[in-house]
Amino acid sequence: MITITRRAALAVAAGLGAFGMAGRPGRAQQRFFRIGTGGTGGTYYPVGGMIANAISTDKINVSAVATNGSVANVNGIVGGSMESGFSQADINAWAYTATGLYEGKPKIEELRVIANLYPESVHVVVKKGAGIKSLADLKGKRVSIDEPGSGTIVNARALLAAYGVGEKDIRPEYLKQVQSAEKFKDGSLDAYFQTTGYPQGTLSELAATNGFELLPIDGEAREKIMAQYKFFTKDKIPDGVYKDVKGVETLAVGAQWTTTSKQPDDLVYEITKALWSDKTRAAMDAGHAKGKEIRKETALAGVGIPLHAGAEKFYREAGLLK
Repeated sequence: MITITRRAALAVAAGLGAFGMAGRPGRAQQRFFRIGTGGTGGTYYPVGGMIANAISTDKINVSAVATNGSVANVNGIVGGSMESGFSQADINAWAYTATGLYEGKPKIEELRVIANLYPESVHVVVKKGAGIKSLADLKGKRVSIDEPGSGTIVNARALLAAYGVGEKDIRPEYLKQVQSAEKFKDGSLDAYFQTTGYPQGTLSELAATNGFELLPIDGEAREKIMAQYKFFTKDKIPDGVYKDVKGVETLAVGAQWTTTSKQPDDLVYEITKALWSDKTRAAMDAGHAKGKEIRKETALAGVGIPLHAGAEKFYREAGLLK
């Protein structure tokens, strides 16, 4: 687990001020609230840094830390190594109900949501001109499905299965985004999965240097997947999101900010209030491209587990809950 650096925070905050609270008065009285994000090449990491920077005050020091992603964040929250984290709606639902990925494990009934943030689109990246037109064509290919502990690996396994492809049918690799892109560039990888908000930085760079194609997830296969997994929604990655890459129909899951019921109600109330303040709105609009999609009116969309009591109090006051 890596705490986001000052330089990285400055970059993602687009000049909104130094990350962290060094030099502010009253530091000894500050309360600390960590956000588990994801790999440094993904979307969770810069978005987490942007939010942390915007909502930190002399009373609450919010910091973003790099992790393996959704599953690692849920486990970290429950284990006490972080106060909150970003995680996919599907992972949250499975953890809370002890189904899917968490089947046979104890229910994580203390898991709570602060806010739904933005849709994460399933990207299936393949070599240009390789003749790979469908997920079914990935049989026998070298495919990265992301690291254990990520939401992407869970999605990849479910999607491959829907197209009749088992993990044994591919030559699997278990790499994060940056490592996947590097192996893709040097030709030692034919394809990789990434569930992330677009445009994603590593993919934008890959499009500009090597180019790639995206596989569609549509038709009967998509309907079958959506019927089986209620947290998936229809989505589309538009043409030109990535340089010279044709858009595709795909699926998405919600990225959510998650915590536990053990976090103090007043603290989570203040954090939720700060998330939807004018200051944070300006920061999100000026920062990462996904920031514009983080909207108060969709803060409760796709939330399938309970809200934290502190967040619930704010949404009632804001008129979003009755």
